[in-house]
Amino acid sequence: MSTSVLKQSGFTLVEAMVSLVVLSVGMIGIAALYAQGLGAERTAIYRTQAVNLVADMADRIRSNRLGQAAYAGGAANNGCDPQSGGANCTPAQMAAHDLFVWNQQVTALLPGGQWQIQYNPGAVPPSVTLNLTWTEVNQGQVTHQMLIQVPNN
Repeated sequence: MSTSVLKQSGFTLVEAMVSLVVLSVGMIGIAALYAQGLGAERTAIYRTQAVNLVADMADRIRSNRLGQAAYAGGAANNGCDPQSGGANCTPAQMAAHDLFVWNQQVTALLPGGQWQIQYNPGAVPPSVTLNLTWTEVNQGQVTHQMLIQVPNN
């Protein structure tokens, strides 16, 4: 009796196809994670910019205490930048100019960026609420809000 021994060498076509499917599924998973990471990075950038913009306006309001009620008004380019010689502006003119500059920054840095400022003189000390809203992809409208209290004197 003779027994024949068959030796196998190399991969069969089925094994090659299975390994190709497993590799393809892994690559699709990596691509999905990469796309999700890009979206999270974009969201983080917008949120950081919103926090910085609101903090900037809060600092402007704190430095212009006498004009804080005017920050609830309209924006106007009054040329109150110290670099352009606008040191003779009233507190209300400075507030309007700050709003003008801030509006330009908000619309340039945030997609669909909108802002609203509310002044509450009845609070002790008076308070100002800053609302900044922008549009996030796949999330809709996102709002960042800050409440600051600034004494008049």
